[in-house]
Amino acid sequence: MYAAMKQLLRLCTLGAAISSVHAWYIPGYSIKTYEDKEEIPLYLNKVYSDNTQLQYPYYDLPFVCPASGDRHAGLISGKSLALNLGEVLRGDRIVTSDYDLVMNQDNECKYLCTQKIDRNGIKRARQLIEDGYVAEWIVDNLPGATSFVTVDRTQKYYAAGFKLGYKDISPLTGKPQYYVNNHVTLVIRWRKAPGKAGEQGGKVIVGFEVYTRSIGSGHRNSTGCPSDIHHTGERLNLYIAPNNTLSAAKYAGSSYIPEQDDVDDGAQLEIPFSYSVYFREDERVEWANRWDMYFKNQEDSNRIHWLAIVNALIICGLLTTIVVMIWNRTVNGDSRAPPIEDGKVRPRRRKNQSGARSPRSPRSSEKTPTGLLDVPGEEEVDSDEESLDDISGWKLLHADVFRTPANAGLLAPLVGFGCQLVFMVTGLLILSCLGVLNPSFRGGFVSVGMGLFVFAGMFSGYFSGRVYKTFNGKNWQKNTLMTATFFPGIIFLAMFILNLFVWAQASSTAMPFGTLLGLAALWLLIQTPLVFAGSWVGFRSRPWEHPTKTSGIPRQIPANSWYSKSIYTILGAGLVPFAVIFIELLFVFRSLWQDKSGYYYVFGFLSVVSLVLIVTVVEVTIVATYIQLCAENYHWWWQSFFIGGSSAIWIFLYCTWFYFMKLNMTGFISGILFFSYSFLACAVYALLTGTVGFLTAYAFVRRIFS
Repeated sequence: MYAAMKQLLRLCTLGAAISSVHAWYIPGYSIKTYEDKEEIPLYLNKVYSDNTQLQYPYYDLPFVCPASGDRHAGLISGKSLALNLGEVLRGDRIVTSDYDLVMNQDNECKYLCTQKIDRNGIKRARQLIEDGYVAEWIVDNLPGATSFVTVDRTQKYYAAGFKLGYKDISPLTGKPQYYVNNHVTLVIRWRKAPGKAGEQGGKVIVGFEVYTRSIGSGHRNSTGCPSDIHHTGERLNLYIAPNNTLSAAKYAGSSYIPEQDDVDDGAQLEIPFSYSVYFREDERVEWANRWDMYFKNQEDSNRIHWLAIVNALIICGLLTTIVVMIWNRTVNGDSRAPPIEDGKVRPRRRKNQSGARSPRSPRSSEKTPTGLLDVPGEEEVDSDEESLDDISGWKLLHADVFRTPANAGLLAPLVGFGCQLVFMVTGLLILSCLGVLNPSFRGGFVSVGMGLFVFAGMFSGYFSGRVYKTFNGKNWQKNTLMTATFFPGIIFLAMFILNLFVWAQASSTAMPFGTLLGLAALWLLIQTPLVFAGSWVGFRSRPWEHPTKTSGIPRQIPANSWYSKSIYTILGAGLVPFAVIFIELLFVFRSLWQDKSGYYYVFGFLSVVSLVLIVTVVEVTIVATYIQLCAENYHWWWQSFFIGGSSAIWIFLYCTWFYFMKLNMTGFISGILFFSYSFLACAVYALLTGTVGFLTAYAFVRRIFS
């Protein structure tokens, strides 16, 4: 058995290493150096907004310059790059561009193209600007950033992306006016490359800043650039004068003719695009620390992260005290309790004052006559009652506590899937803390997580098969099939349905059909066989043995008070783990939903809080299980699973509060995506912590009855 588990662990470790070997990002070994006059490729990715969940490829916008197909930096513009699974799932669509960047050569202005758009294109551009969309460009794996300074002007920091345009209010009409940013100034910051490459003139890029401007189409020279790039007062307003002729014909005979500028009459607006490039040396930033500029705005929040840890430790410490008291009362008190032999309680003979055991009472046939006031058998009754004084509460359940629960065929697959999630999350946190998964490895968190999840199918199958056999299950093939397909199938079906909504919006957030087929292949062709292999090993192993025998007739459960009912116990127990993580969850929510230009990188804090969370779930489950057993209720199997995952209910309510109170999200589809993804994430969390709670309760019950 131990050898089989050791072999499974080796295989899973090898699989995780293979799946993440390309994720290593070691400063000093992944450096790209450039020589003077060497061309540098600039990639265009997507546009996204904090106010909606829909993203779009940059080249799909109707008002930007389309790819010319010319070769720049050795690459044909408009050609898509190969993306990993995580990049595709996060909506990336990276393509080459027509922008010319040559190392250490400034270019004050270069004309790109003039794009003509009709009224529908203007309406689309206005909507994107209204929703606050920003564009993501990439140079040397760094996203183009908007530069900011702190209030005291002592520090500079970056926010990834730059605005497509901005809205202003006309002082004359009071109506909103929309201006498109049709000129960008690209500032590439570089420094001497470390080591021999630097001695030979090599340079590395340590910063990529983008500054935007809106410049009117007038006053242009022969190259298409503004005559004076530094003094341009006119801005490019996204506006075409309405066609009064069509409006008058449409509202003939009316005293009032509304102004309409969305009628497609063939009118077009010309938008000239240009850009400037400047290279600046910056010795203050090391190449290994160039991503720190994207994190400096979050440094002030470190105190709050420490507060989250202190809060978690205080709650965990209080629970630890309660668990120690319970442990001393149960496990360490076994020496005073009557022993259990063959599933029955055997009363102990009491000791007399001299310390010797009292002689066994003679049988009724051997008893000698006594006085008239003596009652036959009274001594035996009193002795037995006194020796059974310690038997109360949970000890009365020795013949029922390990009775197979209802719907055991569903509980075993859920526990197996939860073990799979535990392996995946543990691997992700370890790799993130080691720096293997970092923002420079775009999409790495999802890609490596998917690899760990697939290879952890062996753990899922093993624990599911072992628990199923412990429940006296016979059809291990059915259990294995349910483990491999039930919850993964639900997730895949939900993602497919949500994908249909996003497809209808032509958003890059939608997974391509080929990616869906690839995910289905990973699930059915790789993970499912691994689940079968693990389940075969688990089912062939010996089931976990129970210290007491189960009687044939179930014990009647006494009536309990209202507050000890399952629903109230589950809700109350879930508040404690939620109180441990709710502060750190706020930062995670902000990074995922509210501030997409930032990066969540404090995985050290997250790992500590997650560890304290697991300890808290363990302790809450022990306390709740002990209280339930003391109430002579032996239906603890499902109860422990629900208590372990009960904090997911409060987390989902927390998501709902965050949506209505903190987000400015617009659109019906964005709302559907938010609540659907939040519900799926909470369900995954519930399975993970529910599995921890189940295994904890099982170990606790076996220990106190052993």
